[in-house]
Amino acid sequence: MNKKIRLILVSLVTMGILAACSPTASSDNAQINRSINVSGTGRVTVVPDIAKINIGVRTETEAVTDALDENSAKANMISEVLQDLGVAEEDIQTSNFNVYPSDQYNPMTGQIEGRTYVVENTVNVTVRDLTTLGDVLSAVVDAGANSIYGITFNVDDREEAVAEARKLAIEDAQAKAEAIAEEAGVELGELITINVSSGSTPFPYYDTRGGAYAEADAPIAAGTLTITMQCNLSYEIN
Repeated sequence: MNKKIRLILVSLVTMGILAACSPTASSDNAQINRSINVSGTGRVTVVPDIAKINIGVRTETEAVTDALDENSAKANMISEVLQDLGVAEEDIQTSNFNVYPSDQYNPMTGQIEGRTYVVENTVNVTVRDLTTLGDVLSAVVDAGANSIYGITFNVDDREEAVAEARKLAIEDAQAKAEAIAEEAGVELGELITINVSSGSTPFPYYDTRGGAYAEADAPIAAGTLTITMQCNLSYEIN
């Protein structure tokens, strides 16, 4: 008789514990799920005030020393020309320098018939006076540049525009959350999470012909740059 009573008591206690836990768990899950998640976008359009250019010099001769000397002379000339046009020395930075052999093969036998040496020197140039951009392109070609990979326009000081775009993104997300809550007949609670990220890239311009600019006074239009910020907000629902 005592064993049966003990079994009954254990069963009752267990059922009581389960009954007590279940409503709490359901209530917690319901509370966690009572939220509104929204995203907002802020955009600010600015006029670029700087341009970044990749300028390269490629030389090829039978002797590696000749290739190096020729390449170095042209690179120095390009640097001097750029500085004469107002480009600061710190805005001329070497980004790539390669020296390698180039073998010439006999198309019939497949044997090496000769070897030359190639030197490639590429510099990144920042032009801060866009009114001189056409003159810069023309001058570096005359000085020996034989490859210009492209131009990227940007804004030197982006902080003010980024701050404005961020503010607009947050306001956009807040307005959406309020509208959703009103349409759903609920009330917004505390702000749970906020995440802001950048979604902008510089506006690129590429020489569609490839290689260096062969014409002086090449028509280049900087256009405008749109700085974009994204914002994600999560609110509790009261």
